Order: sequence, then structure tokens, then C-alpha cells
Amino acid sequence: MLHASSLSFSALSLAIGLAVSPTAQAYRPAPAAALDCTALGEQLASPEMVRATLSRSVGKTAIYASAPPPSPKPVSTPLIEVATPVYVPPPAPPSPSLQAPTNTERYGHYDDNPVKRARENPLSTFSVDVDTGSFSNVRRMLNQQQRPPADAVRAEEFINYFDYGLAKPRSRSEPLRLETELAQSPWNGQRQLLRIAMTGYEPAQMPAANLVFLVDTSGSMDSADKLPLVRQAICQMLPQLRAQDRISIVTYAGTAGLHLAPTPGNQSRTIYNALRQLHASGSTHGSAGIQMAYEQARKHFIRGGVNRVLLATDGDFNVGTVSQEALETLVADQRKHGIALTTLGVGSGNYNEHLAERLADVGDGNYSYLDSLEEAHRVLVKNMRSTLLTIAQDVKLQVEFNPAVVAEYRLIGYENRLLRDEDFQNDRVDAGDVGAGHQVTALYEIARVGSGGTQLPALRYQPPATVSAGSNELATVSLRYKLPGQSQSQLRQVRIANHVQRGSDAMNLAAAAAAFADALRGGERIGMPFADIARLAKNNRSIADAERTTFVDMIGKAERLIDGE
Repeated sequence: MLHASSLSFSALSLAIGLAVSPTAQAYRPAPAAALDCTALGEQLASPEMVRATLSRSVGKTAIYASAPPPSPKPVSTPLIEVATPVYVPPPAPPSPSLQAPTNTERYGHYDDNPVKRARENPLSTFSVDVDTGSFSNVRRMLNQQQRPPADAVRAEEFINYFDYGLAKPRSRSEPLRLETELAQSPWNGQRQLLRIAMTGYEPAQMPAANLVFLVDTSGSMDSADKLPLVRQAICQMLPQLRAQDRISIVTYAGTAGLHLAPTPGNQSRTIYNALRQLHASGSTHGSAGIQMAYEQARKHFIRGGVNRVLLATDGDFNVGTVSQEALETLVADQRKHGIALTTLGVGSGNYNEHLAERLADVGDGNYSYLDSLEEAHRVLVKNMRSTLLTIAQDVKLQVEFNPAVVAEYRLIGYENRLLRDEDFQNDRVDAGDVGAGHQVTALYEIARVGSGGTQLPALRYQPPATVSAGSNELATVSLRYKLPGQSQSQLRQVRIANHVQRGSDAMNLAAAAAAFADALRGGERIGMPFADIARLAKNNRSIADAERTTFVDMIGKAERLIDGE
């Protein structure tokens, strides 16, 4: 056993194309003809829309002041070569008298984790979660001056959104590093917070990647914050791609199709041209697209490399298999092929967040929400390796609390990642995966024996817990994980000393994120005022100035929306 005493979006260069030697592995973009990623943010008319517009404007009874214009040439849509795009100006703003469109966004319901007695429930078991989509989705709502629904807020995704600057493991054979900290709670002087953090190993080189982008091109994606944003997001990745990488694009609307056959990553102009051809129209046959994307990933599987499907969608499936349970089964069946799934959520109004988050969960992947081009850069460029490269699979945590020291505890977040205690040792039970360099943090709120900070009522027929002399251990943390491709898990354990320290910047930032999530959900568990949360975040120096400013700004917007009501 180990002792746990110490265990702004910058301007993106658009020089695309990589001069990579056969043995080169590092990302070193070479100078090449610049590609205009911002141009992909324009809403372009599909060839079908062009034909429809022309047929409406050039009727049989049309009268011209001079000779009629020549008939339009047929619009061809080859797989790679691009027809001249037609810009469609955004529609005029609706009249104030018109009724606002109905919001049909969907979120999975959950209740906050309850307080538990350590004597009755000494074990707490859960799967790790590296998703961050809840945080950026809530940021989008606050920027739109909308109060987020409680079910859109998941505390663990708020906590794990930030980079805490933790030390990383040095060996691929031990890919996860554990760090623990026990400090006073900033919102209750009679309780403590236990922080358990892990960091993933980050290799110096990235193996060859087989990436299949599955892009929703249905009519519901015809909005500036949907398909145009997806085109720009993928374009931002192009400087990072190399000759040994393979990029495919599968699209789905009423039907699914192969839009771009597997293409070497250094052929950025070809990929760029394919992105320009993506247009939104029709219904949403998502299940057909998922099946075709996985078929392409299996067909071009790279042994020992990164094999991943990246699904970009608003989640509004309405043709084919639309049952969420059936879609989850369809994705879960692909895990045995060694192909992971990343979901990139976009859009608002009809966004099905519950589907995007669940598909990534059962697909051994991760879920992000792209509320801006800056967030796309963070997910697909800055954090590209953690998004794409898995270094540990089926990662589970189990904490055993010492009832001689701990009276009560509550796990903050991870409500949809809880496992049965017996699942911890069962290698057949699926759990979350961790990517290269990923940081995962869990917080427990703890009431010590005799502290006066307990929340559960005293029991009439059981003697009260008393502090035992010589109890120098607070808890034991057990970690299980599998190395990629292996079926048997490995076990590590860390004992946590019964010693309260002054909260570090990492602890205070995680606490601020947890308290903010609680406030957005109604403040029933933590109840920290927004002003105190903002102060805790503002004084933190563990994150970049721009990131801290954005966080504090979100807290201010939420305070005005909620306390101003």
C-alpha cells in the first residue's frame, strides 16, 4: 500500500499540411497553403436548396424586361471536388408578436447523492467520468440569459472541466497517479472535504489514428451553432494530423453515406474541401449513420493505434432506430471491436443532451458540448490526446471510510456513475475510460465523529459513535483499471491519513465548481451564496487568468438570473 501524503483561446495558426517523415510521430505542422476555417462557419445552401430556389424564381409565366437569363448549369456534388458554395443570408429576425419556438431539449433526471453513515455503509463505489459537456452547455445557457434546468447540471463535469496542473505519471505501465487531500470545508466549519484526484499518463508520441467523423447533416443542423460550427471545429484539427493518420467522414440525414473515404491526415486540402461540401437537409436517420461509421472504423482498424468514431450532432434522431435504449445497445455492441465513441454535442432548442452523454458512456468514450469555436479548440486541439487516446479502461474507485473517525459522508456528483460494491472486483462490469493526460477529481463532504456536523438523525436503538484512540487513518482508496486491450484489471490502494490540511488551490477550485453546480440545482445540499463562490474562484491561482475570468463571469450571470427572479 501507498501512503497518500503526496501521491484564452489564442489565435490558431491555419498553416495546414504536415511534412512528416515515415518515422515522425510528433505533431509538427509544416508551412503550407493557408485554409480559411472561418469560411466554413457560413451557412451554405445545399444543391437541393439551390435548385428549389431557382425553380421558384424562374416560373413558366415569368416576364423579363430583357432576354431571360440562361438556364442554370446542373450542380454536381462530387465526393471531394467542391461546387462553388452559395451563401444564404440569415433570415430576418422574427416579429415580436410571433410565438417563440418550443424548447424541446432533453436531459436525464437524477437526484443528488444522499448522506450516508459510515457505520452502515462504509464503502462508496463508482466509475470515473471524464466528460465535461455539462459545464460548457450550462455556459451556453447563461450566455443566452437562460436559467439552466437542474438536470442539465452534473457536479462532476463542472469539477473535471478545469486543468488543476497536477503531476502526471511517468510510466505507461502505471498509467494513473493518485493524489488525495483532506481540508476544511469552505461552506461549513463543522465538516471537511476529501479530494481524490487522478491524472493519466501522457505519452510523448501519439500512435497512428483511424478517426471516423460521423456528422449529422439533417435539417435540424441548419443553424450557425450546429453544422457550420462542426465544420470549423474539424478544420481546426487539420494542423495536428499526420500522414499516418486516416480521416473518414460519414454523414446521415434521411439516409447515411460515406462523404469522405479514408484519407491520409496530411492531405488537408482534400479534407477541407470535403468539409465545404457538408450541407444540412432532411430527416435524421442516426442509427444508420452509427452503423456505417463503425463499419468504416472496423474496416480500416489500426492495430495498436487510435480507433475512434466522433459523433457530432444535436441528438435529434427521428428516423430508423430512435429508441434510446436500442441506440445504446447498438453502440455498446461495438466496444468489443476496440473502437471508442466520442460525442460532440451542438446547438440549442432541440438538443438531446441525455442521448449524447449516454452514447459516449456506453461507447467507452467521452462527451463534450461545443458552445463556441474556443471550446472546439480546447477539446479537439489543446486536449486532442486526452480526447482521442485511451490509456486506462474500466477505471473504478472504491473508498472505505473508517467509522471510528468518519460519522457521515456524501459523494458530490457521479450520480449516474454509481456502482454496486461487488461490481468493483467484477472485471466484466463496464466503467469509464481515461485518456492521455486526463485529470479526474472526486469530492466527498465528511462529518467526523463528534464534530457536530452530522445531518442524519440520531438512532434510538444504536449507541452513538465515539472517537477511538489511535485512529490515524481516515479512509482507504482502492483503484482498479485495465491497460488498453487487457481483460484483467490491476489494483492499487492508498491509505488516507487522518490529518486536516489547509486547502490547496486545487481543493478550493474543485470546491467552487461543486458549490456552483449545487447553487444551479437549487442549493439544497451546499447552499453557498453566489458571492462566496465567486470569491473562492476569483482568489484561485491554479488556472489561467482567462479561464478564471470566464468562470467568475458565469457565476455572476447565474446570480443575476436566479437571485434576480
